[in-house]
Amino acid sequence: MPLTLDTPTPDDLPTLVEIWEAAVRATHHFLPESDLQVIKPLLREQYFPAVQLTCARDEAGRILGFLGHAEDRVEMLFVDPHSHGQGVGRRLMQHAIDALGATRVDVNEQNPQAVGFYQHLGFVITDRSRLDGGGRPFPILHMALSR
Repeated sequence: MPLTLDTPTPDDLPTLVEIWEAAVRATHHFLPESDLQVIKPLLREQYFPAVQLTCARDEAGRILGFLGHAEDRVEMLFVDPHSHGQGVGRRLMQHAIDALGATRVDVNEQNPQAVGFYQHLGFVITDRSRLDGGGRPFPILHMALSR
């Protein structure tokens, strides 16, 4: 599938929030609804402004996924569940590695599909934190590119 990568505009941010929510609901079964509702408004208020955002668009210009990058770290990667398994996440990650110099990523231990995805791209687990960045009891695996 041909994809175009670009920087989302402020008008695209509601779509990014929708993709985030759909992806989290599809993959983060361990996350209680109450936590999801706490995190959701923080996306636009704190998380998006703290990263360089890149989105992947299909031929019609629809956003299928997005990545947030800061320094050498991928801080977020979310793909619309309808586009899972179609190369969107891989394309975004290759861009982050090749063009943005990303070599590190953190991933929820309770999301084995994401752990396997990053391992397939050459990341290895280097450390583990028993709490997530918000102090919640969701262990985080710290991963680094091994190639």
